[in-house]
Amino acid sequence: MPRKSERMDLSRKTDVFKADLSRKYFLGGFALLPFLWLINVVWFFREAFCSGDVSANAEHKRIRGYVVKSLVGCVACTGALIAWIVVFQTHRVQWGPQADYMSFIIPVGIP
Repeated sequence: MPRKSERMDLSRKTDVFKADLSRKYFLGGFALLPFLWLINVVWFFREAFCSGDVSANAEHKRIRGYVVKSLVGCVACTGALIAWIVVFQTHRVQWGPQADYMSFIIPVGIP
C-alpha cells in the first residue's frame, strides 16, 4: 500500500491522467460544487503555467484551458455568493416573512 504522501503525488502521473483529472474537477464544479474549481486551480496552476515548455504538449494546453475556465467559474460563483449575502443582509427586514422563511436562524430584536 502506498504511503499517504505518494497517493497525491501528481508528478508521478502521466500528462493524460492529469488532464483527465483536471477535466473531472472542472465538470464537478457544475454539480453545485464550485469549490472543486478552486481545487482545480490550486492543484494544476503550476502544471498549466509554470512548468517548462508547456506550449509543446497538447495535454498541457488542455490543463491550461480547464484551469482558466475553473478560475472564471470560481470567481463568478464567489461573486454571486457575495452579492447574494449583501443583498439578503441589507434587505431581509424589508422582505418580511418571506426572508424569515429563507433563514435558518431568525434574528430576534428590533431591526
